[in-house]
Amino acid sequence: MPETPANTDSASALDVLLPWDGLEDRHGPWPSNVRVHVWDGTTPEDELPPHVLQSTGLWVMPYAVPGVERLLPRMPALRAVQSLSAGVEKLLPVLPEGAALHNGRGLHDASTAEHALGLILAAQRDLPRWAANQREDLWEPHFTRSLADCRVAVIGYGSIGAALERRLLACEAQVVRVARRARPEEDVHAVSDLLELLPDVDVAVLVLPENPSTEGLLGEAELAALPDGALVVNVGRGRTLDTRALLPELRAGRLRAALDVTDPEPLPAGHPLWQCPGALITPHVAGGSAAFRPRAERLIVEQVRRYAAGEPLLNAFPRP
Repeated sequence: MPETPANTDSASALDVLLPWDGLEDRHGPWPSNVRVHVWDGTTPEDELPPHVLQSTGLWVMPYAVPGVERLLPRMPALRAVQSLSAGVEKLLPVLPEGAALHNGRGLHDASTAEHALGLILAAQRDLPRWAANQREDLWEPHFTRSLADCRVAVIGYGSIGAALERRLLACEAQVVRVARRARPEEDVHAVSDLLELLPDVDVAVLVLPENPSTEGLLGEAELAALPDGALVVNVGRGRTLDTRALLPELRAGRLRAALDVTDPEPLPAGHPLWQCPGALITPHVAGGSAAFRPRAERLIVEQVRRYAAGEPLLNAFPRP
């Protein structure tokens, strides 16, 4: 695996493990007191030099590579773990004692907001039907719904929610902000108010992390509170939406759904969600646009610089 030598005594060098090679070519040389190793998560970790797992103090985990967290118990010198995902709750149980966790907050805001907006527009303007008609050489125009003048509840109003709001407002929609706690000074409602808010909502967008308080948050009662024809969008985590409660609403044609995340995930072949009327499904790709990599590289470079200088790293995620 590639290794960037440090211009310092090897005994005093700080070892860091990164998912991508060549960052110094695009962002300038690494600090002289760090030694950079690269592992992208797709090759056996045994191919790393033997000392790397033992000596690495900062690990930037490969993005969207399942199972890489298996290395955590094998890294005794680890002091900081940088995930490039915003949701990191599942790493907490396997995080070594003494290692701080940092998430990818902000890296996916634009990508996820774009995708959520795309799902909403595709569902409101009936794009899946037009795509199917094109394959059949059919010209069957009809009027569709619109996003303009719709009331859109953004449930989980944080940095991604704010990015989505800017795009929704540009489309002349009205945004209802919902977060874990009410913030009256910012016109943010509490999740506990959902049953009162949902009857007046045309589109409900979930942008939630997965934790005990959010699992099944949009369940049978909440879905029943939505008006006929409402659209449910999920770009957060699949288990925040109760799939079993959603299915009968879709089958009856009362609600529609546009889902980038599902429960279960990956969605297996033969699952009823695939064939439900009014369902549009993408395979958990909202955060993975071309905007992600440059932003992630800048964060990695900044975190390595801070680690080398002994400064606090960005995006610290609290341990319970």
